[in-house]
Amino acid sequence: MSATADDVRGVIAEGCRALAANNLVVGTAGNVSARAGDHIAITATGAAFDELTPNEVVLVDMDGSVVAGDLEPTSEIELHLALYREFDPGAIVHTHAPSAIAVGLIADELPCIHYQMLLLGGSIRVAPYATFGTIELADNVRDALSGRTAALMANHGAVTYGRDLEAALESTMLLEWACGIYLQAAAVRTPKSLNAQQLDDVIAAVIARNYGATRPSRKGSGS
Repeated sequence: MSATADDVRGVIAEGCRALAANNLVVGTAGNVSARAGDHIAITATGAAFDELTPNEVVLVDMDGSVVAGDLEPTSEIELHLALYREFDPGAIVHTHAPSAIAVGLIADELPCIHYQMLLLGGSIRVAPYATFGTIELADNVRDALSGRTAALMANHGAVTYGRDLEAALESTMLLEWACGIYLQAAAVRTPKSLNAQQLDDVIAAVIARNYGATRPSRKGSGS
């Protein structure tokens, strides 16, 4: 059975509170959306993440017109709609996470410093700065996301998307972790990054070992 719009609103509200609890957003700085049938459920402008409720998630069509809810959608509605049109994800998360902002202040790209970043597509581009809520910003982030599921935004924050909200949230957590590791290393010396051959070897190992999936122990099998 497919989720109802009310179900999606509830999931978004829960996800927003989790982002706040993990210090990935402060106050009202950020926005989250997810598909709800033919519409998009998206956080309202001015909604505080730490106490966000389903009533602060509105339903819009693909033109951004409100079809359900009493509040105005986030000022970043153009960003979300552009990414749905381009990549057809199930959900999108935009945060002003501290480490993500910091990397976006000093780099044009977050290099692939750990193989877990392959889950995001590899190295992460930093979209050029543009004023929030503008088509220019939406275009910059769309371009930075080509071949990736995450992007940083110069002097702003981060965007991730996924097949559903759980996947998008996991990518947000992973991106912030990678940004934090990069900043710690960069404070000492230039961080090393994985080269193309090393990344190809990781992909081969993941396939061969079914990495990331639980499986029964072979204890006592004699092998």
